Amino acid sequence: MAIARYDLRQTYEEAEANVIGTEFLRADLLPSKTAAAIKGLLSEYLDQRILFYSKQDYETARQITQRTIALENAMWNELLPVARTQSTPAIALAISGMNDVINSQGYTQTAWWNRIPTAAWWLMAAIAIGANILIGFGARNFKHNVCLFMIFPMMIAISFFLIADIDSPRGGVIRIDPRNLIDLKHNMNAGQNLAPTIGGKK
Repeated sequence: MAIARYDLRQTYEEAEANVIGTEFLRADLLPSKTAAAIKGLLSEYLDQRILFYSKQDYETARQITQRTIALENAMWNELLPVARTQSTPAIALAISGMNDVINSQGYTQTAWWNRIPTAAWWLMAAIAIGANILIGFGARNFKHNVCLFMIFPMMIAISFFLIADIDSPRGGVIRIDPRNLIDLKHNMNAGQNLAPTIGGKK
């Protein structure tokens, strides 16, 4: 369960890099003034998305989310006047790309909220306690190699630690590395063609 959620968070990080890079390219379909504004906002938006994956305290994470939503609103407001006055396929493509950018952030946020239910933790704890009691009961007359009977409790403890760590995207040792977003940022700063980085989507 925890591994599946971890893999999903990784998938959404890659998807975010794809849609942001794609919209950065599609911005060239817009009028020059709007295109420049959208690209500037997308660059700042990308910075916030990279910060989202870094280790932050609760208050800083909340501020990052607020700034992200504000940038989404600003980008959408930049596009609205153009969309209302120029109903062309190219403009519709840029609008669709921006919608994908906003949706991808929502999918990522939902994946980070999706954690192992408390009831599942209680069930696993009950199973672990019961198993250890049975092991201890079976070993009550065992006087040699007592250390061997510590292996099972240690394995249970390590397993719980790994599950809890993987299921904690905001903290812990095992974290999501936003390498796709960081690579996209480097390419945007260098003015390179983004197509290879984002899987060729345009």
